[in-house]
Amino acid sequence: MRESVQSIRDFLGQFVEHLEIGPDKTHVAVIQYSDKPTTNFLLNTYSSKSDIMAKVRNINIEGGRSLNTGEALDFVKNNVFTASSGSRLQEGIPQILILLSGEKSQDDVLVPSESLKADGIVLLTVGVKDADGAEMQSIAYSPNQAYLLREFSDLSLVRQQLLSAIVSHKDVARPGLVQGTSVKRDIVFLLDGSDDVRSRFTEIREFVAKVVEKFDVDQGKDQVAVVQYSNSAAVNFNLNSYKTRDDVLTAVRNLRPKGGRPQYTGTALQFVKDNVFTNNAGSRRHEGAQQILVLLTGGRSRDSPRGPSRALKNLGVVTFAIGSRMTDLVEMQSISSLPNYSYSVPDFANLQNIQKNLETHLAQVRPQEETRVGKKY
Repeated sequence: MRESVQSIRDFLGQFVEHLEIGPDKTHVAVIQYSDKPTTNFLLNTYSSKSDIMAKVRNINIEGGRSLNTGEALDFVKNNVFTASSGSRLQEGIPQILILLSGEKSQDDVLVPSESLKADGIVLLTVGVKDADGAEMQSIAYSPNQAYLLREFSDLSLVRQQLLSAIVSHKDVARPGLVQGTSVKRDIVFLLDGSDDVRSRFTEIREFVAKVVEKFDVDQGKDQVAVVQYSNSAAVNFNLNSYKTRDDVLTAVRNLRPKGGRPQYTGTALQFVKDNVFTNNAGSRRHEGAQQILVLLTGGRSRDSPRGPSRALKNLGVVTFAIGSRMTDLVEMQSISSLPNYSYSVPDFANLQNIQKNLETHLAQVRPQEETRVGKKY
């Protein structure tokens, strides 16, 4: 990276120039890493823009031969996004990490990045030259916030997009507070109601109720629908059926398994696309509302879900897939919008173990949009 240090300095300086820096405004930290991470300055080191600008204009590359991005992500979580280092997470201030990388990591990045996301930290990634595009997307909070560039001299091309992404996260919820977003959301639960899960349907129903308890239905931000399926699919209630959270919770707690066998997940996904994510059923997609699907299934599908799941993604629906030990992990990942949006539990009695992580991901979902600079050259 030494030959590109001036391009990096220019990018940092121009980026900070556009931020509102101050004790009660934006705080900035800079960390470098190679095989080991080092701190240039922390969030509470400088409180004025002039001091930060002076520092970033004189940053030198620390050096090192290998790149351990996972270790660096862990370091930032444990040493930078902390109250002692100036983090204001407990005050509800959005926590944002911008990762700039020039090559593929030598260690695992999935577990550390998931840990950051679970803490409510929004990750934006910029990969340059030899960076791995798939790795950058897996780290970022969503694939469309992973930016890939040919040269470090091109960093100015993504400056405005990163700044816009930061602005869009002014209302990012803290962990567990799914209702904290200002964007409208239509959330559909597609539940396995077949005979195979009848003995565990109570656990499924209670899990859905606990997740719904965090939604903001009363103010009209969130709408909820529930569909059950086995060999066929049927609507329990649509997105426009209930206008209060209490009414939704009552409907959820009164659910009974529809019965039937076996599971035709592909058919059910197609049913949801054609009959639930529609204007008549209450979808507000035309108003820019986020379209979210949460699938809970207890077995492997008897038909192919790939075509219907792809059609949902093309429609802008963000899909989460939750399966038990009888489901197929590859199938779950093909249905979900991202690999880390698929979950597997040994038994539906263990659903509470993934609740917090699911709630965090739901809070971070943003409407689907294409990036202008997202192509590997």
